[in-house]
Amino acid sequence: MTLSRRSVEVGLLVALCFFLPLFEAPKNILWVAYLIVWGVNRVRARDFGGRWDWWDTLIAAWIASGYVVAAFAGLDGDQWRGAADLFRYGSVLWVVKRSRFTAREIRWIFGALVVSTVIGLALGHARLLSGELHDLQLNSVGHVNHTAIYLAIMLGVCASWLFTGWQAWRPAQRTAAAGIALLVLVSVIFTASRGAVGVAFVMLLVLAAAWWRRSRAALPVTAAVIALFAVAILLGGAEVLRKQQANAEANNVLAYRDGVWRIALETWERYPWFGVGMDNFWLVRKEHAREARAREGKNYDPTRNLDFSHAHSLYLNTLAERGLAGFIPLAAVLTLWLFAVFRYRPKIDDPDDDWLLWGSCFGAWIVTVGVGMVNTTLHHEHAILAVLLLGLWLSRVRTRDS
Repeated sequence: MTLSRRSVEVGLLVALCFFLPLFEAPKNILWVAYLIVWGVNRVRARDFGGRWDWWDTLIAAWIASGYVVAAFAGLDGDQWRGAADLFRYGSVLWVVKRSRFTAREIRWIFGALVVSTVIGLALGHARLLSGELHDLQLNSVGHVNHTAIYLAIMLGVCASWLFTGWQAWRPAQRTAAAGIALLVLVSVIFTASRGAVGVAFVMLLVLAAAWWRRSRAALPVTAAVIALFAVAILLGGAEVLRKQQANAEANNVLAYRDGVWRIALETWERYPWFGVGMDNFWLVRKEHAREARAREGKNYDPTRNLDFSHAHSLYLNTLAERGLAGFIPLAAVLTLWLFAVFRYRPKIDDPDDDWLLWGSCFGAWIVTVGVGMVNTTLHHEHAILAVLLLGLWLSRVRTRDS
């Protein structure tokens, strides 16, 4: 592969990372362009990234499951669009896994992710202060809960980079990196997403503990920072705390999630193998809302009666929308992802890039699985971000073992 073709390919991936949380159209165009250039380059080089392995089989099955589910979906709605979303982030995982990146290219990719997050937060906080928005949102990520998931994953990236580079960096670099990590952490708290905030705190402690052999300071400093933020949340009456208190007073601690979860389980029982189709949960929820209003002798108004578009759980939403045909591949991906984290954990004297990639991948798994208990992770932008970090780590493992 010539240097120019390689530069175009990596440049498109870097640009995709930059626009991912910022603007919708450039992000989609760059994704398509990246796949095309990657494929052309591999055909010309007659090198598609080495031999076929278990991950290739699993990714292929995962992507295919979306289309199988769409073909046999219990309800007709947005199932093909949902399958396309799975193809989008699944394809990113596949091609990144089958690529080889230099240390310089990795820094460009991570730099683009961090810079775009900072820009997105600057715009989001400005719109929040102006009154244009009522919740903190990254422009291309959207809803505050999805923004919280994206930010929590990026917090893992920032923390891993900070832990990795601290000893080698100059004071100005340390200050900038610590400042960005704190900005992302504060912004996660600003979203008032209880699941994201709690999992983010746990993730930081887990990552800091994982760095113990390389840095004895990471864990106590991280624990102290989290303790300070926890005290500030309690004493300052942060929105995330007020939301929890209000829900507790209303005897609604789960914010209606228990009812939505019951509907998801009932839906899975009715459509056990292929579900109702990806992105079709809103059809189920609307029908239940209409029936409930009818039982009360009241009219159903879709503009006033709350309809949930998803089941607020990665696992229950997958069961309801994809049935076992979609849940089994997802469970296999999450399980093998964790295996890749523990089986190939870098040694203490391995290069810094290995630790950065590993920590970011592990952090993305913690957020995806942890927040996934109370919200629908692996969706759109934060799905692309999560699997990108997984793909980068698998690429490094593949290169290291070859």
